Amino acid sequence: MNGRDLVRSMKAVGSAGAAQRLRTVRAAWRTRRADAAGLPTRGAERARVPGPMLAAEPGPGGGVLRFSRSELRITVAVNGAVFWGWDGAGPEPSYALAGRCPEPDPRALLEPDKDGGWRVVAERVTVVVSRHGAVEVQTPGGVTLRRDLPPRWWEPVGGGAGRWMQRSEVSADARFFGLGGRAAGPRLRGGTYRLWNTDPGRAFGPGDDPLYLTMPVQLVVADAATHLMFHDTSWDGTVTLREGEEGAGSGHDRPGTSELRMSGGPLRCWVMVGTPARVLLAWASLTGAPALPPAWALGHQHARWGFGSEQEVRRIVAGYQERDLPLDAVHLDIDHYDEHQVFTVDQERFPKLPQLAEDLRRDGVRLVSIVDPAVRAEQGNGVYEAGTAVDAFVRDAAGQVVRGEAWPGESVFPDFTHARVREWWGGLYGERLAQGFAGFWHDMNEPTSFTAFGESTLPRSARHALEGRGGDHREAHNVYALCMARAAYEGVRELAPQERPFVFSRSGWAGLQRYGGTWSGDVATGWPGLRASLSLVMGLGLCGVPYSGPDVGGFDGSPSPELYLRWFQLGAYLPLFRTHASLRAGRREPWEFGPEVLEHARVALLERRRLLPYFMTLAHLARRTGTPYVRPLWWGIPEDRALRDCEDAFLLGDCLLVAPVLDPGADRRAVQLPRGRWYDTATGRAYDGPGQILVDAPLSRIPVLARAGAVLPVRGEDGGLELEVWAPARGRTGGGLVVPDAGDGWEEPEIERYVVRWQGRRVVVEREGEDGVSAPPHPVRVRGVEER
Repeated sequence: MNGRDLVRSMKAVGSAGAAQRLRTVRAAWRTRRADAAGLPTRGAERARVPGPMLAAEPGPGGGVLRFSRSELRITVAVNGAVFWGWDGAGPEPSYALAGRCPEPDPRALLEPDKDGGWRVVAERVTVVVSRHGAVEVQTPGGVTLRRDLPPRWWEPVGGGAGRWMQRSEVSADARFFGLGGRAAGPRLRGGTYRLWNTDPGRAFGPGDDPLYLTMPVQLVVADAATHLMFHDTSWDGTVTLREGEEGAGSGHDRPGTSELRMSGGPLRCWVMVGTPARVLLAWASLTGAPALPPAWALGHQHARWGFGSEQEVRRIVAGYQERDLPLDAVHLDIDHYDEHQVFTVDQERFPKLPQLAEDLRRDGVRLVSIVDPAVRAEQGNGVYEAGTAVDAFVRDAAGQVVRGEAWPGESVFPDFTHARVREWWGGLYGERLAQGFAGFWHDMNEPTSFTAFGESTLPRSARHALEGRGGDHREAHNVYALCMARAAYEGVRELAPQERPFVFSRSGWAGLQRYGGTWSGDVATGWPGLRASLSLVMGLGLCGVPYSGPDVGGFDGSPSPELYLRWFQLGAYLPLFRTHASLRAGRREPWEFGPEVLEHARVALLERRRLLPYFMTLAHLARRTGTPYVRPLWWGIPEDRALRDCEDAFLLGDCLLVAPVLDPGADRRAVQLPRGRWYDTATGRAYDGPGQILVDAPLSRIPVLARAGAVLPVRGEDGGLELEVWAPARGRTGGGLVVPDAGDGWEEPEIERYVVRWQGRRVVVEREGEDGVSAPPHPVRVRGVEER
């Protein structure tokens, strides 16, 4: 939810709204007083740089370099990732890492370098450190990908947390991606980006920053190689980027630059070098494999803030069924709660919720529940009383429980950075499961606390356990939602061990993929919001979070039939395919936009249903390799600069290229093709890349092209798995991977590998195995050649 809807709601409820407005003023003053008393005042500071290098001490995977005013620890891990930390910082403790950090690579060696510096030489990367503390990341061939200048610290004279700055240079041809969920992009132009998870308080568009899910992860793509740089500190900060320019000035290249400024925390980072696939594989091995969603979570899901009763939910589901429209899940927002109180049900409007869930499940539709972290601070509220009994809630510097303002009213907030609190909170999902819910979406978990002025979150002085280390909200804020997702995922897995937990969260941090995915939040209704939706999904995938999607149609307002349909058609090819809207926005059911839109939406829904085996394969491959479902066009060939600058189309796995319509009135659009042959899946016409083509994009569909030689697992007319094979170019071969999946549970299905080749005048498809090749176990349909 957002501040604009809060104001509207308060106007609608009259005197009760006035009382809530007064509480937001009180909450703002409480926060200001708490921070004035609980945060150190900024006084005199002294600046520091590493100084000259004094000594080097080899160690496993690298070593320690000692400077006159600091020390630098460098370690190359067995997965090829490189860690370095200043001032004695090590890789742990870290909320980003999945378990313990990987073992050092014994083959990596610390060696003297020219001019008094040192270097660490490994198989995939060389790290060169100058005698004054500049750090260069090089390819094995010696090409510099990134050069970090000596860092600078500003430390309080009286002690305490200091701030720091790190300037970096990249090659002139490099392009920046990542930094979490950004509405501008997916390529990040010059500008300053804040690293502080933020509810913008209103529907957002491409110009709004920061948003709900930020993370200090840069993916930098250049001709020489791709590298991922992760600065592992959760404190507030900014990244200022400037793209480079080749041939700038008097014929010399001007490098691209990144300037990272953090308000505290350790100066430590990880870097991975290679192809995009290799980089994200190393990232997933470091931060955790993406959670595998149940198959139904890859279908179409319908939500709305404003499903006011059981009867309305049944009416909406019946509307889908009467019109033969596939539907896999319905989401209930805060209005199904008893006075917005988490883990409750309004018994007047939803008197038989378990029966509703059971009836819907028989028709193949699951119920998904919203879960907010705020707990009403009131005796008689069972969650509040239970949480108080186990000391679950965040306290201030004076030891008093922090109170904020949220949808339930005056509220308290669990401290998810404490293992005991996570275990308690995870057990509460048993109530949701008993009500019949099959999945959970976390909202308001930046965390958001309504205030009349200042930041709409907890006081920065609020105290958190931070796994026993202790600290305040300055460090805990950005990882709050990550820890909440962990609590839910682990709790649901224990409560329902036979099923895959389905959790997605509005906010999060590096490593969120271990527990689920995310969605766009309150994206504005309009064509810019449609474009921002694609940017968010692509950018998050490049940060290691492959499962995400927008509110189809936009969160606020009433989309035109054309905008709604184009958004719907894009959503049909994104991992999370969910319609959703605000309390006072226009409807989002496909039949509300007229018969023409309904028929075209049905085509999109049926195509999504047909592609479910492909989406399930992509989910398994993401879990095993870290590769996102939705990939930029340069994914396989990052050296193609024309593709690096293309932001209005994407690859869905290896097989499909999707070119959504992002502008009003368009019935044709240009598509930048990667190299190879591509087939228009609607017409069968073949195009050869690289290059740009112009294709039809009537209102009935968006352009989707299949790669020649692709093996696409689809749902056949009988509901079984079928292989749709697109003929390779003459003289070429093709192939693909298929992961058959039962839809839920923890069995590890075998990856099926297929090869496609010409044999005379026909296309042959064979399955490769340890015992050689064999006929496919599924029906095969070959496209791209004439039937004979």
